Amino acid sequence: MVQHFRVGRLSQEIQREVNDILMKRVRDPRIQGVTITGVEVTGDLQHATIYYSILSDLASDAQKTQQGLEKATSLIRGELGKRLTIYVTPELKFERDSSVRYGDHIDQLLSELHKEDKF
Repeated sequence: MVQHFRVGRLSQEIQREVNDILMKRVRDPRIQGVTITGVEVTGDLQHATIYYSILSDLASDAQKTQQGLEKATSLIRGELGKRLTIYVTPELKFERDSSVRYGDHIDQLLSELHKEDKF
């Protein structure tokens, strides 16, 4: 129970710090407009998967953003190591959060159904 609480607290802390690092420290134009939507930390606190979303739906923009985040991973991990009070800083992995796009798609389908009901 205590371990689960610690993982959740660390996930929230990593999310807040990574957002701050991306805004203030990383100067790569490829990651402009990136929003961190969630963080999953393994039970042993060794690995963290950071989920992000971007405004653009273009595949080329998504690929450039992923490359920019992968290039900035060592800087972000180093900054996290300085800011967090944990023994070992977790390895970071960035993954695009598809739930935002999925939610937009569902909203679009619902609005189309609503329009059809009016006729």
